[in-house]
Formats: sequence, structure tokens, C-alpha cells
Amino acid sequence: MKDLTVALVQSALHWEDRDANLQDFDALLPAGQGADVVILPEMFTTGFSMTPERFAEPPNGPTTDWMLGHARQLDAAITGSVIVRKDDGQFVNRLYWAQPDGTLLHYDKRHLFRMVGEHEHYAAGQEPLALTFRGWRIRPLICYDLRFPAWSRATDTDLLLYVANWPTPRRLHWLRLLAARGIENLCYCAGVNRIGDDGRGAPHPGDSAVFDFNGEALLDAGEEDGVFHTTLSASELNSYRERFPAWRDADQFTIAP
Repeated sequence: MKDLTVALVQSALHWEDRDANLQDFDALLPAGQGADVVILPEMFTTGFSMTPERFAEPPNGPTTDWMLGHARQLDAAITGSVIVRKDDGQFVNRLYWAQPDGTLLHYDKRHLFRMVGEHEHYAAGQEPLALTFRGWRIRPLICYDLRFPAWSRATDTDLLLYVANWPTPRRLHWLRLLAARGIENLCYCAGVNRIGDDGRGAPHPGDSAVFDFNGEALLDAGEEDGVFHTTLSASELNSYRERFPAWRDADQFTIAP
């Protein structure tokens, strides 16, 4: 397993304006050159909208073509979430994982943020996504999932990542929970959040960050707009797990549907 370079794309989002957002990301993504994985925020085409009937795309819709195109150009995996209308008519907050070879995987957000009524507009996902890319075992999740350690449990994972629209009043929770997920799973943990106010006037602080297995911050983007790179060391991860194999004593459990 070689080292893995991740690029965190932290930006303000145009409220419910797909074309404007994709145009901005078209300008930002060339700065992701050299990364293995490029991470965009949650609902990066619209912001955290509760009107999915206006903005939902079909499965594998036009935004996935856009993601796959950039994945090929950058020779990197690209991930982020968008609003999708499934074939059964339900709306989901769907994370796509687009690879340069044309592979497209997805994960539907499990934990819906009831404090703004997300559970009233979207269906909850039931299946986690665990994938391997360039030798790294990766588990992508979405925003509010970060608060639920059982769903985030990933002792067989090298990198947990979260895409988010996480508001400023709870920025301390964001940073401490990202560090905690890395510590308890003995893995790297990356989180990408947006900046700026959304259409409801809620401010977002950014704070996109990467933590290691010891809870140390390798990268903290603060409130800046841009693309931020860091490289994850495979040898340091494996060495730590050998020295401190807490994963051997982890409890076994199942999660009810």
C-alpha cells in the first residue's frame, strides 16, 4: 500500500444553483492535480436544500458524468453528495464515488438531520459503502452520520471520510468528532465542509480537516476558500496498528435496519 494524497475542496455554495456551483468547481478542481482522492462537500450542486422535488437528478444523472469527466482528467477519485430521485420516486442525499477508470459507486445518507426536517423530505439509506482504491480501504459517509459511532465503525478501514454542510454553531463538535472517529477506528479521518451562508441564512465555518489515527490534525483549512492537500502515510498507519492493536478487542455487533 502506497501513501495516499487527498485534496479537500472547501468553498461557498450558490444556493440551489447547480450550474453556478459546477462552474465554480470547474475552476477549483485543476488545483486537485496530484491527489489520489478529491473530496467535495455535501450537496455540492445545491447547498443543503429541503426542496428535492425541484432539484433532484435521476440515478447516474448529469452530475455523475461531470464527476467522471473530472476523475479522468485528474486521474483521481472524486466524491461528494447530490440530491437524487430514485426509480421508486423517493429522494435521497446520495454520495457518489467516481473513479478515473469509469467506476461509479454510491452511498445514501443513513442519518437524516431532523432539526431542519431532512427526514421529512429524504429517505434514509440502509447500506454502508466500503471500497478499496489504490490499495486503501475507504469508507465515505455524510455529515450527520459523524455523530453516530456505531454506523461509523470501521476497524477494517484505512480512511473514513465525511462530506458535510456543518453549521458554525456546532463547529467544535465537528472537529472533536472527526478526531474521535479516527482514534476509535485506528484510521485516518477526513471531513470536508462548505463555507458561507446557505439559503436559510445559516453560516458555515469550513474547518475541513484531516486527522490521523492518534487524533492529531494533519490539515485544517480554517475558513479559507480553496483546495487543500495532505498525504496519508501508509507505513505510519500500519506501524501504529501493530504497536497498539486495540482493534483486536473491538466488540462485535449488528445494526438493525
